[in-house]
Amino acid sequence: MELCPVGPSPCQTSDRRDKISGTMFFFLRDASQKFRFFSSEPPDRIPVQFSKSRKIWEAAKKKLLLLPARLFYQEQAFINVLSAEELPLRIGYGDYHSDKKIRFRFYFFLQRQRTRHFAFLIAETLLLPLSGLAMLIPGPNVFFGALALLMVTHWKAWKGLNRLSRLSHELIPIPLISAWEQAVDAGRENDFGPILKRLEEELHFPRPDESLWKKRPRETGGN
Repeated sequence: MELCPVGPSPCQTSDRRDKISGTMFFFLRDASQKFRFFSSEPPDRIPVQFSKSRKIWEAAKKKLLLLPARLFYQEQAFINVLSAEELPLRIGYGDYHSDKKIRFRFYFFLQRQRTRHFAFLIAETLLLPLSGLAMLIPGPNVFFGALALLMVTHWKAWKGLNRLSRLSHELIPIPLISAWEQAVDAGRENDFGPILKRLEEELHFPRPDESLWKKRPRETGGN
């Protein structure tokens, strides 16, 4: 096995193309041709609670779950990097692309995401004190709670991105991901459903119909 540091440096990709087991990360394009990063691990539980008002906590959590699936699951994938113990990190991609192209794409994707998350954190830090003014309005301060949860999510994702940029990883070409990207390039929407179903069943991909294609609200749990 040859380890590949994140960045535009020469390395070989793995030739493992069998069914995936254990923790796996994915770097691929969605139906809009944008590269995304996901994890086979389920979304982590949001680690923040507001003991003074459960109503604020529940309402804020519902607001956070209104994020588009592609963003929600991508943030969770960055966070999951923090707890990843199996090294090198295994990152599946479509062998529809050359390994050189994927290395450069992934490198610049990480740099862009790190910059964006840092900018988000600065903006949210500035907004957080202002959100406290909403306490003057009767009722639970949902805006403050939602902003605090979003800030914690971005903070943990940013830490995950920093760790991801330092860790070695193993690039694994996956023909099923290639089949998806070829269908996207050709505009064969009739093939999307069957391929996405296989991604979920064989690779434990997180809700691929939502995170890669359709925009549907996720279940928030409870009534």
